[in-house]
Amino acid sequence: MEQTTIRAATAEDAPIIASAIIMAIGEETALKYCGADNRDIFEQLAREELSQYSHRNALIAEVGGRAAGAIVGYDGARLQELRAHTFDAMSKHGITPTLCDDETGPGEFYIDSLGTLPEFRGRGIGRLLLESLRDKALREGHSHVGLIVDTDNHEAERLYLRLGFRQAGIKHFLGHTMHHLQYTQQ
Repeated sequence: MEQTTIRAATAEDAPIIASAIIMAIGEETALKYCGADNRDIFEQLAREELSQYSHRNALIAEVGGRAAGAIVGYDGARLQELRAHTFDAMSKHGITPTLCDDETGPGEFYIDSLGTLPEFRGRGIGRLLLESLRDKALREGHSHVGLIVDTDNHEAERLYLRLGFRQAGIKHFLGHTMHHLQYTQQ
């Protein structure tokens, strides 16, 4: 079996980051809120420096030198700043950004999006990406790492709970009820 490595993303990784974002929010939700050309929009946002989905906030999993998945996360205290840049870019594409509840806030490092390409699923890549970004956040001084997961996504929630995340509440995001889970450094 080929070795999986995790590395910091670059602007050239925009296509895999866009794929991870779309997988995380779901094709149907991405289409509803961002239109038919959403991949282009998410790739642009991944290339930018200050969007929520910037390559600067992402890690990439590679298997045998091929991008297999991506994860995006940032300091929750920066949500409004990053969201403003994201919404501005979307507006330039003629998309009216949907107002939604804040999925995170100060005091939490937020894991925004995680996705593994279909041909690489079942190899533990999602878990490795999640552990890598969680551990990076903890090394950088964050004591809480949070994420949201759709209440219907039992498989993903089981993974997060196995990794030490615990229920921290309920959030409403883009028309979905989400469990807010949080990992707290002991």
